[in-house]
Amino acid sequence: MAFLMDEESRIIEMAWEDRTPFEAIEHQFNLREPEVIKFMRSHLKPKSFRLWRKRVGGRATKHLQLRSDDVSRGYCPTQYKQR
Repeated sequence: MAFLMDEESRIIEMAWEDRTPFEAIEHQFNLREPEVIKFMRSHLKPKSFRLWRKRVGGRATKHLQLRSDDVSRGYCPTQYKQR
């Protein structure tokens, strides 16, 4: 599947975000979790990919079914504030 450069950048950004579930990536870009993993493997340096896998491996917020009901938004309240 071919993506525009902006879309590739957004997929990587969403995959790194702690509160953005894989289901949101699937909804927006039609990539399921295994496809996101494959995408990240091909677009990141090997060490960055390993760090990302370690980071998202134990993160319940990356899966809607495991997510606490307390998490109601996809980003930190300070994430998109103008500086």
